[in-house]
Amino acid sequence: MIGSRMVPAFVAAVLCLVLPPPAGRAEGPADLPLEPIFNGKDLSGWTPAEGPFWRVEDGVLVGENDAAMKGSMLYTAKAYGDCVFETECRFSGEIDSGIMLRKPELQVQIGVSRSLKRDMTCSFYTGKYPEEARATRVDELLQADGWNRIRVEARGDTFTVWLNGVQVSRYTNPKYSGSGPIGLQIHAGLPMRVEFRNVLAAAL
Repeated sequence: MIGSRMVPAFVAAVLCLVLPPPAGRAEGPADLPLEPIFNGKDLSGWTPAEGPFWRVEDGVLVGENDAAMKGSMLYTAKAYGDCVFETECRFSGEIDSGIMLRKPELQVQIGVSRSLKRDMTCSFYTGKYPEEARATRVDELLQADGWNRIRVEARGDTFTVWLNGVQVSRYTNPKYSGSGPIGLQIHAGLPMRVEFRNVLAAAL
């Protein structure tokens, strides 16, 4: 028999078991072991484009446009279907970068959209930015000029993004069903520098 003083604690424990997590908090395989896919020394395991766009500095993967501002993509040698990708990202100013998943390619935006002329970090880009695929709460979560942890989960036809531990976007579209390499982008047409560290991934 439960004493009267124990009732509140008992009820709270039961509610924790049956209620879903608070809206916006990280869900999914939070305890999934992720493996480093960037060794902090060189571009082993990645396919670099020609030109001086990608390099390693003090354990950090640096992407920087050239004087002609041609833009570049860096891809993993391995293809992924259902997966989790996580990295810490840092940038300053008006950059336009992204994380690419699957085939056909689906982009998670990092930085300012060239078409919308505003920051669309953690929103999905499909040739446009569908309303249902736009990230929320980024203004309050993004640490300007600091390291930000971005986690992307591709599971079936559903894609979810967390920024610094908080879910900010989710997009469902069966079009992006094929396995493909994970890519990182330097957009053409503007001077920019973006940095990545603690680059991790795991197949689901």
